[in-house]
Amino acid sequence: MNKTEQILSHIPGNPWVGLQKADELWNRYKTGPHPAQTVITLANSPLESVIYDVAICGGTLGILLATALVNKGWNVAVLERGMLQGRDQEWNISRRELQIFVDMALLSEEELECAIASQYNPARISFNSSNNFNSSNKGNKNSGKELWVTDVLNIGVDPKYLLETLKQKFLANGGTLLEQTPFKSASIHPNGVSIQTSAATTTTRPLTARLLIDAMGHFSPIVQQARQGNKPDAVCMVVGTCAKGYQNNETGDLIASFTPIKNQCQYFWEAFPARDGRTTYMFTYLDAHPSRPSLEQLFEDYLTLLPEYQNTSLEQLDFIRALFGFFPCYKNSPLQYKWNRTLAVGDSSGSQSPLSFGGFGAMVRHLQRLTQGIHEALDADLLTCKSLAKLQPYQPNLAVTWLFQKSMSVGVNQKLPPDKINEVLSTIFAEMETLGDDVLKPFLQDVVQFPPLAQTMLRTATQHPLLVASILPQVGLGSVASWMRHFISLGGYNALNAAEGAVDRALEKSATKQYDANRWVDALKYGSGGDY
Repeated sequence: MNKTEQILSHIPGNPWVGLQKADELWNRYKTGPHPAQTVITLANSPLESVIYDVAICGGTLGILLATALVNKGWNVAVLERGMLQGRDQEWNISRRELQIFVDMALLSEEELECAIASQYNPARISFNSSNNFNSSNKGNKNSGKELWVTDVLNIGVDPKYLLETLKQKFLANGGTLLEQTPFKSASIHPNGVSIQTSAATTTTRPLTARLLIDAMGHFSPIVQQARQGNKPDAVCMVVGTCAKGYQNNETGDLIASFTPIKNQCQYFWEAFPARDGRTTYMFTYLDAHPSRPSLEQLFEDYLTLLPEYQNTSLEQLDFIRALFGFFPCYKNSPLQYKWNRTLAVGDSSGSQSPLSFGGFGAMVRHLQRLTQGIHEALDADLLTCKSLAKLQPYQPNLAVTWLFQKSMSVGVNQKLPPDKINEVLSTIFAEMETLGDDVLKPFLQDVVQFPPLAQTMLRTATQHPLLVASILPQVGLGSVASWMRHFISLGGYNALNAAEGAVDRALEKSATKQYDANRWVDALKYGSGGDY
C-alpha cells in the first residue's frame, strides 16, 4: 500500500475509490480520440407544446445563471443529476468579483457576508529550487525572490450556503428544480428542444424548452459530441488535500514552485487557509500523451513533497478531504455549438484560459454578460446557432495565454535545463512586480490586458534578451507565430473597446441588429480584459 492509498482510504467517503475512477477517465483521454456518444439529434417536426423558456443541465454552477434568469421573468428548469448542494471545500475568489452577486440582486450584502467562510492576506508567488521552502519563510535568505500580494483569491466562499441560498430564491421566484435527474439526450425541433432524462423517479415524458443550456462541465456528453471525442490540446492535472495540523496558516500561495522539472513535469503549488484547516494543491500543465503520469502517481509525488513544501511532517496532519482531477483545454474555445437552441456555458464552453481551473471564478466573471445576452436572445427569439455563437465569441485575451501555458510545460521528449521554467517565471513575475499592481493583479486573476502584457513583454525582452531568446526553442516558432496573431488582435480589441466607451451608441431599430451590436460590445469588453 503506497502513501496515497494509505491516506485516502482513511478519509471520510473513501476518496481512494474516486481517484481510481478519475484515473480510468484520464486513461481514456490519453489513449484517445475516444468515441463520443450521440446525445443531440435533429428533428424536422415542431413540438406540440414547449413548457419552459430555458432548461439548464447541470445545477451546481447552473443555478447561478438560472436564478439570474428567473429574476428577469423567464420560466426556467434546472436538471441536476444528483442533489443540488455545494461541496465542503471552499471556492476561492477575489472580493471585488463577488460584488456581482449584489449588483445583480442575487444576494443581499448580508447574505454575501454569510457566504464568505474564510479570508486571508497576503498571498505569495515564488519560483526557486531551495530547500526548506514553505509559506512561513518570508525572511529566509535561501528562498530566493518572493512576491507578496493582497486581495487576490483570498476569499473562501462556502458553496453549501451559496447554492442553498440561490436555490431557495430560484424556487421562490417560480423556477423548477429537478434533482436526481441526469441528462440523457435531446432532440432539436424547429420550435424547441425535447430533453430526455434517465431519472428513475420520473416518467419518461421529455422535458421541453425553447433553449437548452449546457452547464455540465468539461465532461459534458454534449461537449464530447461537439468535440467528436478529440484529445485536448493541453491538460491541467491537480491533486491536493485539506488538512488540520499546520503550524502556519495565516498566508497563502497563489503559485509557487520549489523543485526542478520532474518526470517531464514542472510541479506548481497553491495553498489557502480554510475555515477547517489548510488546503494545498499541486498541479502541472502537460498534454494527453499516453506516457503521462496517472493522478495516483501525481498524488504520490504530492505527498512526498508536501512535508518540504509546508515544513510539516505527514504524521502531524489530520487529512479531512482529498482533491483531484484533470481539466482538458482546447484551442477551439469558447465552444460554439453547431445546433440551434443549444448553448454551452461555464466549463462546458471552455471560456477560461488554459492556465486556470475554470469553475466558479470563470462562471462568476461571465455571469452578468451571459444573463443579459440570453435575456435578449430569448426576448427577440434569436436562438439559432449563429445568434447563440455570439454569446461565446473569440477572446484574444484568453488565446494569448496558450503561449504561457506552453512555456510552463515540458514536451514528452523535450530536454530542458532542470530549473529553466522556474528561472523564466521568476524573472517575468519580478518584472511584473516592478511594473506595479495594475500589471500584476489582473494577470493573477486570469484577466490578460494589452497594455500590461505589452509592458511586461517589452521590459523582459530589453532587460533579459538572452532569457527570452532561450524560450523560443522550448515553445516553438509555430506557437510564437500563433501568439503574435492573438497579441495583435488583443491590441485591436483594446483600442476598439476604449473607443466604444468614448461615444454614445444609438439604439438600433431592429431587435436583431441591437442584439448583434450588444454582443460585439461584450466581445470587445471581455476579449480585451476590459471587464476587470
